[in-house]
Amino acid sequence: MTSRTSIRIRTRRTALAAATATAAFLLAACGDGDGGSGHEGPHASASAGAEAGSTAGKETGENAHNAQDVAFAQGMIPHHRQALEMARLAADRSASAGVEDLAARIEKAQDPEITTMTGWLTAWGEEVPESMPGMDHSAHSGMPGMMGDEDMAKLKEASGREFDTMFLTMMVEHHEGAVEMAGTEKAKGRYAPAKDLADAIATAQNAEITEMNKLLGKDGGNGGNGKDGKHGGNGKD
Repeated sequence: MTSRTSIRIRTRRTALAAATATAAFLLAACGDGDGGSGHEGPHASASAGAEAGSTAGKETGENAHNAQDVAFAQGMIPHHRQALEMARLAADRSASAGVEDLAARIEKAQDPEITTMTGWLTAWGEEVPESMPGMDHSAHSGMPGMMGDEDMAKLKEASGREFDTMFLTMMVEHHEGAVEMAGTEKAKGRYAPAKDLADAIATAQNAEITEMNKLLGKDGGNGGNGKDGKHGGNGKD
């Protein structure tokens, strides 16, 4: 074999090795993008992108959303459910017309919002938080503004002005938590309807916080009007 032939063979071998290495690298890169996180489908890549601060959504067009949108809906649903559970206690326990009216408005606003957010999660193929009678409040105790089982038990045992004071105090804290969650969605979410809902929640619940503080006698309020017109929503009979 001549020296020129040997050189040509070595050159081809070098080029082939380089091409093989390049192809292997490209295949590996594609493989990582398709399933390297251990989750299947577009949701996994979008979640990873969202966690990394990427603006890429899980879908394109009007339904584009990110992991924050999913977290917002999955968190706000049980948060709203607890508010509804608290509000529904007022009819039988409250001594204040103002508290009863507020509770009715909370139920009227938040029940449809739960339905809306459930629809989003279903459309996205994401888990919808389960709704069970006597929900385990401790399971969501780390969520801003959520009451624990002991708090809910005390509220259920109270009545009259004691209930009103406890209800208003707890609901102020609950609303403040919802406003915090809504602020996170407005800052980090991508899905326009979710961001719009977050803005509406923050606006409505901030207004209700002001109203509740007045019913409690704070910020210049007089404690609201009782059902009999003689006492308000704070203190004991």
